[in-house]
Amino acid sequence: MATSLPSVAFIGAGSMGGAILRGLVASGIPVDGGIHVTNRTAAKARDLAGLDGVSSIALEETPDGNQRAAAAARIVLVGVKPYMVADLLDEIGPHLADDAIIVSLAAGITLAQFEEKLPGARVIRSMPNTPSTVGRGVTGLAAGEHADADDLALVRRLFETVGVTVEVDGDDGIDAISTISGSGPAYVFLFIEMLAGAARHQGFDDATARLLAERTFRGATELLAAEELPAEELRRRVTSPKGTTERAVGVFQGSGLDAVFRDATDAAYARAKELSAEG
Repeated sequence: MATSLPSVAFIGAGSMGGAILRGLVASGIPVDGGIHVTNRTAAKARDLAGLDGVSSIALEETPDGNQRAAAAARIVLVGVKPYMVADLLDEIGPHLADDAIIVSLAAGITLAQFEEKLPGARVIRSMPNTPSTVGRGVTGLAAGEHADADDLALVRRLFETVGVTVEVDGDDGIDAISTISGSGPAYVFLFIEMLAGAARHQGFDDATARLLAERTFRGATELLAAEELPAEELRRRVTSPKGTTERAVGVFQGSGLDAVFRDATDAAYARAKELSAEG
């Protein structure tokens, strides 16, 4: 694996793009040719200007900043809102290097839509999730028609600065992973909400209920990481025969919770397809 990355551009560095940018800087991985980032306002540009090795461009001061950043980079991350992608690709397309790798952060925009705007380009679609902002992300990566294994390896190395990566097959794979790791943090937060609600039902005040729910989830996931055992095994270890946990788990399982999860992720997948069609 290469010890450094080629030059990188972040075209639009919102919360997700900014998290990946900060993760890359914090990793200490050398970036040959530097990191170039664009934002609309000078205020946002100033927030990133102090990062080591980063050239931060405010479009309100440098109107051709997107073109400049794209021309200076081998890996170009497109982090603008989905409705802005088509116009942005028209803007930067003529300025891209022949070997540029275009990485989409835009939900609902397919590989084919990128490749239609950039014929022959090496396009990779990504699906990071919000824990990337704390270096614990899961990112799905799907290569387009012209991106090869070396291109994927470079992009994987970039996203591994904020977590782990999973390679999937095309847009269908990205849509599928969006229903699990992409939307998954919301499912976890929902369960924390419900556990806190159950704690209040058992008589705890709001602050204590929140503490019990949040710390139980955090502790359980840290234990899962430390033990390196399947979740099923750890669950069995907590579930003593004829004990209180066994009774509670029986209620969950008897309620068809597995089917609820399948139905929920199927609904998310269907919506992902709708968004792609609307895009």
